[in-house]
Amino acid sequence: MERWGFYFSGIRYGIFEKEGGYIFHERLLVEEGKFSKREELTKEETWYQRIGKMDVLEALIHVEEYEAALEEGKERFLTKAGTRYERKSDKEYVEREIKFPKDLMVEDGRIIAFVTPGRDYCSVLVREGCEDKTILAKWKITYSEDLCCVNGPQTHMIPMRDGVRLATDVYLPKKAGQVPTVLVRTPYGKRDGVEQYYRFVQRGYAVVIQDVRGREDSEGEWLPMYYEVEDGDDTLNWIAGESWSDGNIAMTGGSYLGYVQWAAAASENPHLKAMLSSVCAGSAFIDMPRRGGCFDSGMLAWAFLVSGKRMTPEKMARDDWEEVLDIRPLEELASKALGYDVPFLRKWFEHMDYDEFWRQGNWKERFGKRKVPALIMSGWFDDNGMGTTEALDLYQDYEEKKVILGPWMHSGNANYDIHGFALGDNALRYDLDLICFAWLDHYLKGMDNGIENTAKVEYYTMGSNVWKSASNWPVPETDELILYLDGEEEDAAVRNRGKLAWSKADMESLEGTDSYMYDPKNPANHIIDMSENEIEVPEDYTEEEKRDDILCYSTECLAEDVTITGDAFAELYISSDCEDTDLVVRVTDVDENGRSMKLADGMISVRYRNQFTRPEYMEPGKIYQVKIRTTKLSHTFKKGHKLRVTVTSSAKNFIFPNRNMREGFNGVEMKTAVNCIHRGGKYASCIVFRRER
Repeated sequence: MERWGFYFSGIRYGIFEKEGGYIFHERLLVEEGKFSKREELTKEETWYQRIGKMDVLEALIHVEEYEAALEEGKERFLTKAGTRYERKSDKEYVEREIKFPKDLMVEDGRIIAFVTPGRDYCSVLVREGCEDKTILAKWKITYSEDLCCVNGPQTHMIPMRDGVRLATDVYLPKKAGQVPTVLVRTPYGKRDGVEQYYRFVQRGYAVVIQDVRGREDSEGEWLPMYYEVEDGDDTLNWIAGESWSDGNIAMTGGSYLGYVQWAAAASENPHLKAMLSSVCAGSAFIDMPRRGGCFDSGMLAWAFLVSGKRMTPEKMARDDWEEVLDIRPLEELASKALGYDVPFLRKWFEHMDYDEFWRQGNWKERFGKRKVPALIMSGWFDDNGMGTTEALDLYQDYEEKKVILGPWMHSGNANYDIHGFALGDNALRYDLDLICFAWLDHYLKGMDNGIENTAKVEYYTMGSNVWKSASNWPVPETDELILYLDGEEEDAAVRNRGKLAWSKADMESLEGTDSYMYDPKNPANHIIDMSENEIEVPEDYTEEEKRDDILCYSTECLAEDVTITGDAFAELYISSDCEDTDLVVRVTDVDENGRSMKLADGMISVRYRNQFTRPEYMEPGKIYQVKIRTTKLSHTFKKGHKLRVTVTSSAKNFIFPNRNMREGFNGVEMKTAVNCIHRGGKYASCIVFRRER
């Protein structure tokens, strides 16, 4: 009879036995510290999937099938269920083309473990006796003490400074004395996914999970990113005053749960001692809902998710997004698409320019002198990536940070293949939760575990598919690389014949222009699935780039590999026959077959080219310099490939099309713009990269 164990962040949550064609299990009862009675594991049991995203039943049922495929010694094999495995090493296979893969660890033709990585955790289903051959060996070295039982939840209605009460669950470890705390503040429901937080309680931390203002069981108005500095501050003070608290508090979570960490840190509360920041949202006009001053239509799936008092995931998936995005004025969008008004969307539409309303939630601008040790995690394709960019800017000269940047989407460390873009077999990590716990233990418990002496920055370079380390971000071991927009003739870039020159001396024309007509009724596409709620994914833009309103500038086929690491900054000179328009810049990798894969992008409403507080409209025919910062990347453009930069004025699905009039994205009336990008001479449009030495 085979026995297996299911581990999450090094803690065993399940014991399994295979007996004939049946799987039996014993589940950890976290409140009692013992396992349940043995019973058959059925599809109705979702405990292990809720904790660690792994379908244990499916894995154990198909062990023999997988092992039969391994006997054939193939580099790749396809399961009967249609999933594809690829050899990583003699002892590892990774599962491709699926979110939350079940990677295989093998020995002598036998599977000894299934491993599923996630945003900041890792699950391991391991054959009994083989634990030390997996990542569990490191957990065993680090944690040898007994686990605590989980006591809770106890629900409290915590009063904020204005009297509004926030619903808060407290989970305590059953142990003597005061303990440090891990705080989670969420708009998605304090009981949603709570199983993933038991691991902190079991290792001696109190866990406090709170519905943010206006959400789920909390009182007050739900206005995203508005009250979080003050509410975070008040919540930290409440925790520190409780009898079970030792006054040392960390925060954890991703996306909005990452945003509230930085908002709380901006309050300079002395009790916040550490952050585990994943894919954190940033300020309104840099990240969301106003990327570069444009209005982020791609976040509507999220807005619909949290449009009511309680989270409703089914409202994210629609087959009529095309029609929804065309509703004008935008104040009527929610009522027509959902059948009811969404007050926070209406307020967002009311505040066109950056004002006190938006400033209230800008944690970067509100930050003081006190900084909090932060473990910062994000990915090149994170649709809140600009939020992490703001965090990295803020912490550039701060030593008590660690940064991990992978080739991941907003969902994090979960995919080897993203929209047809294949990453290396080493793209996912099994050690992120180990690093997270080491961070907490050091800064909250004072453990001398050496985490502060590890590499400040770890990042993954796509193309060459290697993990690297650096002393800071931006990576010091890089030099500025300026590529100039060029072309042999007027409007060359309209016909995909624009060039990128490596220096001004290499430019084939001293001055030139590329003009295109941008029609708001027929905007260029930003290629995403709106219902997926992932906006920054890589994608093949080969066909889209054939449009007359997309300018393409490419290098010649590269004679050697070129590795770009960091942000890119486009400096464009534009003239237009309209008072306002948008500019969208993309960086793509064009392979030997001509496939153009988007890697990074940036955008701006030209009225905000100098600042966001007031519009500066263009005078028809006058030339203006516009600077655009793109998302981060680290990528090796291989020999024989081309580096391409495209320029256009729309990104349907990502941003609402600018109407080219003073009403911007929210106008009913619209006008076709003739936009002209100038290049060469005193108007040398270019894009500035950081090239690794």
